[in-house]
Amino acid sequence: MKPLVLYQLASLVLLGAGLAGLVKRRTLVGMLIAVELMLNGAGLSIVAATQLTGGDAALGQLATLLVMGLAAAEATVTLAAIVVVFRRFGSTRTDALTTLREQP
Repeated sequence: MKPLVLYQLASLVLLGAGLAGLVKRRTLVGMLIAVELMLNGAGLSIVAATQLTGGDAALGQLATLLVMGLAAAEATVTLAAIVVVFRRFGSTRTDALTTLREQP
């Protein structure tokens, strides 16, 4: 097998694991980790495609840095939202969060 196919399969495994984690996890932090896995799979796919084909390697690395920056910003905003939800509702489990307002 060509190396590019192996890297693309590895990125698909990361994407699949992230998607499965997003569906199966019941806590907001677990969902955040699953989304991070998916973004790492996308970054791996971009770098492998540009390094192992005729594409511009520097452009691929810059695109991956953009994905990493997006992942960092997404993690920061999501963790802040999780802290607010935990302080307000006392739980980060998604099945306990049926409404966004407190019940009297």
